[in-house]
Amino acid sequence: MSVAPERPVPAPDAGVPGTPTAPSLAWSLLVTARPKQWIKNLLVFAAPGAAGVLTEAGNLGRTMVAFVAFCLAASGTYFLNDALDAEADRRHPAKRNRPVAAGAVSVRLAKVFAVVLVVVAIGMSAPLNGGRLALVVAGYVAITISYSVWLKHEAVLDLGAVAAGFVLRAIAGAAATGVPVSNWFLIVAGAGSLFMVTGKRHAEQVELGDESHHHRATLAEYSTGFLVYVRAVTSGVAIMAYCLWAFEKAAQVGDEFWFRLSIVPFVLAILRYALVVEQGGGSAPEEVVLGDRVLQVLGVLWLACFAVGVHA
Repeated sequence: MSVAPERPVPAPDAGVPGTPTAPSLAWSLLVTARPKQWIKNLLVFAAPGAAGVLTEAGNLGRTMVAFVAFCLAASGTYFLNDALDAEADRRHPAKRNRPVAAGAVSVRLAKVFAVVLVVVAIGMSAPLNGGRLALVVAGYVAITISYSVWLKHEAVLDLGAVAAGFVLRAIAGAAATGVPVSNWFLIVAGAGSLFMVTGKRHAEQVELGDESHHHRATLAEYSTGFLVYVRAVTSGVAIMAYCLWAFEKAAQVGDEFWFRLSIVPFVLAILRYALVVEQGGGSAPEEVVLGDRVLQVLGVLWLACFAVGVHA
């Protein structure tokens, strides 16, 4: 008599749609945290790097704390943003694959992770420089949450809110180490950030076409001419402010060559990024930085010139 082979017993919840196993849930949480976006947080090294204090172990350690704190805070806001935008993201050709929009991570779990990451980020920042870094991190979180809840629906204000996040990253390094921040530094950071954000909006319009306003309401209010105008103004301001800042730094250290030379790769990098945006790229600035070899070479050349100027 033949005996039928035993059928394997399915694991609990196996095959149930929307019920991820432990490894897939962990991966989905990591994807929602957007580690690739952490490259933006390298801006915290800008102010202490310009001041030449990163060669000191204490200041380097404090800057690293600021970097980690901003990575945690940013990931916390990504969790919250994805929880709030789950329905809208499902109508986006790429964002519908995000774990929260796809149902791999529940909205409730995303909100829990958002709170935990933000609390840890502010908590680890509190001991540095009399709590100044914690204030900057808290300010970043407040602006980002305001953006997710309200400001992203208001034309122009949405550009300013996203740009402010980049500026606060740049200020965070100064807050952690106690170095002064030049007015020119703030202008370069602000104008450069607004330039990139406007390029992102342009790329979203190109990518989504006539359906762009269904994903982001403000895209219906931005004409191509307006976005071109904002990019032209902000890039011009950033270039002019950087030139003045470079001249000021050169006068301070008494070595005019390297700081002045750093203007060349800086301007070329701005123009290269503008070209990428004009060609339809720029919807994800971190992808542009990680994928454009010319931009990377210009960035290395700029960093080398500036570093030699600071430590010469």
